Amino acid sequence: MPIFNPRWLRTLDERKTVDELMGRLDTHGVSRRDFLALASAGVAASTWAASMGLPSVAVASPNGKLAFLSAFLANEYNVILNKAFEKATGDLGFSYVGLDSQFDSQRQLNQFEQQVAAGSQSVIFNLADGSAIKGASRIAGDSKVYIGNVWDSLPWFTPFEANDYYTLYAVPEEFDAHKAVTSELLKAVTEKFGGGNIVGVTGTNGNLTDRQRSAGRDAAFKDFPKTKLVDQLPGKWNREDALKATEDLLTRNPNVVGVVAQNDDVGQGVIAALNAAGLRPGEDVLVVAADGTSLGAKSIAAGTQLATSGNSPAYAAALFAARIYDVTHGWQPRASERLLNWRSLTITKDNVGAYIERYVDNGGVEPFDYRRISKVLHPDDWDPQAEVFPLDIDKAWAGIPKPEGWTYPQAYLDAKSKGEWEVVAEEYRDHYKIKFDGPSPNRKS
Repeated sequence: MPIFNPRWLRTLDERKTVDELMGRLDTHGVSRRDFLALASAGVAASTWAASMGLPSVAVASPNGKLAFLSAFLANEYNVILNKAFEKATGDLGFSYVGLDSQFDSQRQLNQFEQQVAAGSQSVIFNLADGSAIKGASRIAGDSKVYIGNVWDSLPWFTPFEANDYYTLYAVPEEFDAHKAVTSELLKAVTEKFGGGNIVGVTGTNGNLTDRQRSAGRDAAFKDFPKTKLVDQLPGKWNREDALKATEDLLTRNPNVVGVVAQNDDVGQGVIAALNAAGLRPGEDVLVVAADGTSLGAKSIAAGTQLATSGNSPAYAAALFAARIYDVTHGWQPRASERLLNWRSLTITKDNVGAYIERYVDNGGVEPFDYRRISKVLHPDDWDPQAEVFPLDIDKAWAGIPKPEGWTYPQAYLDAKSKGEWEVVAEEYRDHYKIKFDGPSPNRKS
């Protein structure tokens, strides 16, 4: 075997040589530019070794590739989230792909395996089925691919029961958020109609987020005794199914004065069904929803929707992209940072204008400074840009029976009993400077 001569690196400026090396190595998905960047950063020796028949060395983009595997890319929430992931990963130097599982958990797992095989170094899930997180986390650990999960999950299954590569489960705090928007509805129908019958158009039966939002919704009725939830049907998180569900609910319940929709896409279906039935949304029947999508916010401004919980779809991309950047650059989260909530805004006609300016009609100004969330890039002045705090699993999964033999993960118990939980909560509060309900940090004065 010939001895490596550093002068051979000069051949990397010859296109033919680079093409030959890339062809002989497993560089699928790696651009010429990234290949040369890696070489100039010191990987050239490994590349040369592989080309000479020594054990192969993986070649990847400098910051790797992040894939977002969505349960359902057709609704507006996921469309906004996908676009925000594309921008956030671009700002952080990742390559990116977003994929739609069409609510098929097996397809989603197949997509995950394909992304791992193609060299993706991180994957964020919006799961079609929460039970799939066990299999996904096992594949992640075996493949040394970092994963995160937003929205649906398997109750009582945490990153601690998986492995270190399941780095984050995070969702908006849903019980209080949906209780707040439901309270806005019940207060309004009590004042306007003296109370009355309310129906719910939910998400998908059994979905964790659906459970949490329904629990918050139901809790609101205790404070408004002249109102009553009389019926509900699933809207399956999208406009079309929600329209059909609302039509059925109106047929079965002719005296409805309010509708609680489980998200803004469902809310759009509710509004369409009310219009088709000759009822005026915002006048004859009041509607609230969740998520703070563009159409939801604009409906509030137009008066056809009363309120929504504005968690901003783009924030999930901001939080998860920054986490992936950090863990792939050597940072290790504490136990209390592997399960997180963030606080939603209650959006009504009183504050929707500012929300639209930052999150909807923003003239291309991104709502978050994606790099500023990173603790690696900003070790001293990192900013979560939302009210973020450790997730309490007893609250998140309240009312759901624990699996037989299940015990609290020791790392979770230690974090709560030894003070780490409070330290992390206080640290995130202290670093929270760019307010979620303020102007974009990217807006020029």
